Amino acid sequence: MPPTGPVRQPVFPTDQHRQAAETAARFFAGRDLVDSVLVTNSIARGVAVAGSDLDMNVLLAAGAGKARADALQGEWDVFRATDPRLLAFEASGPFVHLHLDVTLGQFVPAVWDDGGGPDDFEIGIGNLLRAAPLGSPGEHFLQFMQQWSPYYNEGTRIQRLQMVCAACRYDLSFVPFYSARGLVFQAFDRLYRAFQEFLQALFIARRIYPIAYNKWIHEQVAGWLGLPALYEQLTGILALPALEPGALNDHAQRLGALLEDWAGE
Repeated sequence: MPPTGPVRQPVFPTDQHRQAAETAARFFAGRDLVDSVLVTNSIARGVAVAGSDLDMNVLLAAGAGKARADALQGEWDVFRATDPRLLAFEASGPFVHLHLDVTLGQFVPAVWDDGGGPDDFEIGIGNLLRAAPLGSPGEHFLQFMQQWSPYYNEGTRIQRLQMVCAACRYDLSFVPFYSARGLVFQAFDRLYRAFQEFLQALFIARRIYPIAYNKWIHEQVAGWLGLPALYEQLTGILALPALEPGALNDHAQRLGALLEDWAGE
């Protein structure tokens, strides 16, 4: 399956998921400045199961502003909390929830300070590009796909790749510093942050939009990027039998080597 491509159709794992999505679509039908009602994430990609969440975005027209988005979000939140069908849907399983966000579809790349990342810039774009409209896609959604596909401009890509790689190296440099002081949980926190920054850099380097840095890693790295051997190496980076300084330092060095091998230009 290609990482992005033509407009998708949602694949609902149960009738309850489909009915909940249709209830949301009816709520927004005909409302001013609503462009497209979109199903996102696992249902849009056809990999959802009966216990999966229903994730949705409502994309507003290009001329809409934050005030309109906030107003619609508030109206929806009240409706979702009281509608019997939606309440029954969320009661159907312990992890079944309906997450719906009203969005303007605007993404602005941030410049990180020394706090580093990762951030959701590429993830936000990637999830919206892979969304499946309920009904005909609106003009703004089609414009969005054209604007951000196959990838954003090269100048921004190079700047962001350099920024993310620098942040990853910076976080990795803290691992031996903290572990030497016995601050092993803080060292592991830096290792995990660097792990996600590595994934962000990896996708930027290959001009592919990701969908998450904490799940669906096999689908993305082994599948979309076609790097099963790298995925096998990644599974061991965070696998520590205990938070011991030597092991933390070793795993940080291994991740640093992967960064230079796989995310460099």
